[in-house]
Amino acid sequence: MKLKLVISILMSIGCVGCMPTQHNDENLCAQYSQILDISHNPNFRQKVVGCYTDAGSWMGFTLPTDTCWYNGFCGPYSINERYFMSDCAVQAVCGNHELSAFVKQATDYRPGETYLRSVAGDDYVEQRLWFIDSNTALLHLKASAPLRLSSGWWGKGVELERDNNHIVAKHPSGEGLILGFEDEAEITFSEHGYEAQVRDTETYVTLSFVCNQKERAAIAQSADKVLKQPKQHIDAHHERWNGYLRSILRTDTPQEFNHVAVKSVVTLISNWRTRRGSLLHDGIVPSHAVGYFVGFWAWDCWKFSVALAHFEPELAKNNIRAMFDYQQPNGMIIDCIYVDPSENNYRDSKPPLAAWAVNEIYEQTHDEAFVREMFPQLVAYYRWWYRERDHDQNHLCEFGSVDGTTEAAAWESGMDNAVRFDDAQMVQNGPDAWSFDQESVDLNAYLAYENTLLRKFAKIIGESFDDPNYGELTAKYFYDPERGFFFDRRLQSGEFVHVEGCEAYIPFWSQIASAEQMKQALPILQDTTKFSTYIPFPTLAADHPKYQSNGYWRGPIWLDQTYDAIRGLRNYGYSALADMYTEQVFSRIKGLAGSTPINETYDSSNGVGLTAPHFSWSSAHLLLLYMDYAQK
Repeated sequence: MKLKLVISILMSIGCVGCMPTQHNDENLCAQYSQILDISHNPNFRQKVVGCYTDAGSWMGFTLPTDTCWYNGFCGPYSINERYFMSDCAVQAVCGNHELSAFVKQATDYRPGETYLRSVAGDDYVEQRLWFIDSNTALLHLKASAPLRLSSGWWGKGVELERDNNHIVAKHPSGEGLILGFEDEAEITFSEHGYEAQVRDTETYVTLSFVCNQKERAAIAQSADKVLKQPKQHIDAHHERWNGYLRSILRTDTPQEFNHVAVKSVVTLISNWRTRRGSLLHDGIVPSHAVGYFVGFWAWDCWKFSVALAHFEPELAKNNIRAMFDYQQPNGMIIDCIYVDPSENNYRDSKPPLAAWAVNEIYEQTHDEAFVREMFPQLVAYYRWWYRERDHDQNHLCEFGSVDGTTEAAAWESGMDNAVRFDDAQMVQNGPDAWSFDQESVDLNAYLAYENTLLRKFAKIIGESFDDPNYGELTAKYFYDPERGFFFDRRLQSGEFVHVEGCEAYIPFWSQIASAEQMKQALPILQDTTKFSTYIPFPTLAADHPKYQSNGYWRGPIWLDQTYDAIRGLRNYGYSALADMYTEQVFSRIKGLAGSTPINETYDSSNGVGLTAPHFSWSSAHLLLLYMDYAQK
């Protein structure tokens, strides 16, 4: 409560940083300069790259660093194949200066735009880059004297050719880049690549990424249309991004909170990938900065879609469709899918939250057609759990796997190395159907909530759904009245697995717990030696012998779980507590109010970012916390 009081006092005395924002609707994006640090110079050994990417593109660009100035945007970088096609596909000079004469004056990454300005003596070059669509980025160059453009080095095996006013770069992977120049540019080949004499102080260049050479002609034609009417496309781009921010920003929140919300939107959109290969719909990857995360995961997709529903609902819908494209005949939704289908994981599913995502989309769009489209698939997935993951048929399910391994079963829970599963064993339910010998409270709370939503959807579209809801059974069975908390239970003995973990947040998030159960759990949730840590609501109680503040699912902060706990408090009327904990999240996580990327996990003891940067579900749940803040 002290932090909330401090914020209130600062706002009352006029602290600019804490004052609610008065948004200028004409250009909201310009108010969020330096939103993320994406400075990075190309390096053959460096595979982790956070970059400027947008509109579902499979390419990205970084800003050059102070110590190695390229006088252009670095890239493009292939997000799927993890390489720089060029260190700088377009470098610009003007006047009588050589490239080495130009030094950095300014760089910026704001929502939907990167910018740099360099100087050499009295001359300057100013560059802006926008993504017009998933294939083409538009570069605007403006200088104090006629421009000369060239490229830096090209990646190993890249072949260049000229096609009228295009420079085409072909990579051995099959990917490629098309540089499109205005008709007035005089293009020649040089020792390292190309040179283009513009003879004007302002010009536009298109940079179009092709995933395979079959796309080349169509994408080049589309890019040429952009060059003919660049300002029209730039205006449309700005309207899209300002629309995103108009949809989510509030005027009654501190500026620091607004900054976090905008950074969350930028992160989610930077992780948008358009359909490609075996990804049959557009979707959101967990992190474009980490190679193994450039695919779609089931419960990740559900969580992303809940946040996207508020500002990009069509992408939210496609994000869900992408996973259901791979629904199995028995109703199962597989763990994850990639461009290359050989990388898909069919060994396990993920926690059932799909109906939650569909419901949020419906609440924001009132799109009954989408509910009708998804309803039979959602029902099939819901019933799969009771058919394949209820070992003793007592209407209480277990996490499990297709291949009978504890590894895949832990993956199915989403909590890969959670302490509660340390002693779990596998039992077989049938062909290709195995369970942990442990019934899980979070899984059954999710299923109870899914049942409630499926009943809602059935009424909306005039269908029938009368499967029993086991929410009351779940709330009673998994609650230990002696300890005043929720726990998993062993299949054979019914013994409680007395590990105080984040799975206990879910009955409160899903609202199946009673008010009395929340009242009894409240002292545990507020205990600073357990869950009220420096960053609140870790994945394991801090007084557990196996607690590690940086131990993946054994003590750090996963912001989806922190959100579940805070939302649970709000659900049961503890709004002041929920606001206090939200303030702690927003103010204590290192770099959150600055330009540091949003991470996958955080150290619960000090707020230091741990695993993968530019992480989508952390961003999604920060956005949900922001939207819930100071709301009853």
